[in-house]
Amino acid sequence: MDGRHYHFLTDREFTRRVDAGEFLEHVEYAGNRYGTLRSELDRILAEGRAPLLEVELRGARAVRASIPGALAVFIAPPSVEELARRLEHRATDSPTEIAARMRTSEIELQARNEFDCVIVNDDVDRATARLAEAVAGACGVRMDEPRG
Repeated sequence: MDGRHYHFLTDREFTRRVDAGEFLEHVEYAGNRYGTLRSELDRILAEGRAPLLEVELRGARAVRASIPGALAVFIAPPSVEELARRLEHRATDSPTEIAARMRTSEIELQARNEFDCVIVNDDVDRATARLAEAVAGACGVRMDEPRG
C-alpha cells in the first residue's frame, strides 16, 4: 500500500531524492528502482521500534557501510533448484526475468559469508522464527521474556 508499506515515486522524484542524499541505500534491481529513505528509518527509530529492511546484496552492503553495527541476515533458499521452482510457480516474471534473477542469485549466494547469520528458508514458519530470534538477540531481548 502506497504510503504504508512502500512509497511509490516517479522516476524524476526518485532521482531528485537520490541527488539530495535522502536514501540510505538505493539500487536498480530487475528493471525497477528500490531504496530506503533515511526519513523512514528515522521515523521508525523515533517510535522506539527496530527497522527491518528487505534489501538485495548491494543494498545490504550500503546499509553496512552507513550503519556498521546493523545486523545483516541472509535469507537463503534451500537450493538453487528450489529458488527457480518458486520463481516459476509465482508466475509474476517472464522466463527471461527469471533467468536474470537466477544469475543474480548465484552472485548473491556467493556473498552469504558477508552476513552475520544465514537463515535457510526451507519452511516459512521455521525461517520466520529464526529471524525473530536473530533480531531479538541483536536488540538484547530474550524471546521467552514478556514484551510490552
